[in-house]
Amino acid sequence: MVTSLLSTDDLTQARALLEATGLQFETPYDDMVGIFEAGRLVAVGARQGRTLKMLAVAPSHQGGTLLDEVVTELVGRGYQEGVDSFFVFTSPALAPNFETLNFHLLAASGKTALLEYGDGLKRYLARFTRLVRPGNNGAIVANCNPFTLGHRYLVEQAAAAVDQLFLFVVREERSLFPFGARMRMVQDGTADLANVTVVDTSWYAISSITFPTYFLKDGDPGGAIQMELDLTLFAQRIAPHFYVKTRFVGSEPLCGTTAAYNEAMHRILPPLGIEVREIERKNADQQPISASRVRDMLLRGELEGIAELVPVSTLDFLLSSEGIKIWDKGGAR
Repeated sequence: MVTSLLSTDDLTQARALLEATGLQFETPYDDMVGIFEAGRLVAVGARQGRTLKMLAVAPSHQGGTLLDEVVTELVGRGYQEGVDSFFVFTSPALAPNFETLNFHLLAASGKTALLEYGDGLKRYLARFTRLVRPGNNGAIVANCNPFTLGHRYLVEQAAAAVDQLFLFVVREERSLFPFGARMRMVQDGTADLANVTVVDTSWYAISSITFPTYFLKDGDPGGAIQMELDLTLFAQRIAPHFYVKTRFVGSEPLCGTTAAYNEAMHRILPPLGIEVREIERKNADQQPISASRVRDMLLRGELEGIAELVPVSTLDFLLSSEGIKIWDKGGAR
């Protein structure tokens, strides 16, 4: 029987079992379950958001159904909490073990593989099939927090070089502006560009699943592995569906994490059939236009110069009552 692990003794046993199988006890987590036999924990697993982790079975009990039981319980509980997609990281050698449990391999790079429970990626791609036209297509993946004239310049340059440009807006909710607001600013700011199609990334590009340290900006040593997985997944599973031959990116003089991601694109994508074109960032007042610059000005209440950094449609949103409620934490000015 699969039960919740809550007591101090439960967690002590979980830590010991994980360490005995070469894993670490990782916090935080949203849910942790296990299976006991004669008072001894013989299987354990946990879920943090959409990620299943700390999955382990005692060596003496491997080869049976315990892992399946733990995964099924975690997935069932996750569904009850409103989670609709589940992911697991493991070594490529262990990926087949999870594939027997209805996981599908999304990408593998080096010593790490990313798998998804169910057919979420298939359903995500199917959402956009009717929007895709075969051809020499390109892609941009951007957070747009908010959408600036720098983003607009990159989109214009990219759109002029391809048949159809897909602008993937990061769906992850770890930004000042929520996804819905960012998506609207991008759609309004590119509405006049006939060959630009705006779509969301779901959980499959620059997300807390594929590239969590993007949102931390702290040089996490695991970032290099995550960049490789994120880009491999894009090249092998997403780009072919959209006929993407080129990925466009703006130069990055400000953020070390994003600069490293750009470098990883140049290294990883061309061998996988995706050309990378890096476009020099647009300047204003001899400084690069960036979303972080706009956010800093907003939070300082320096509104006069923002019109030089964002499209009219973005400025209208930023100065609307909805926009002000997002960025003005001290009360509307």
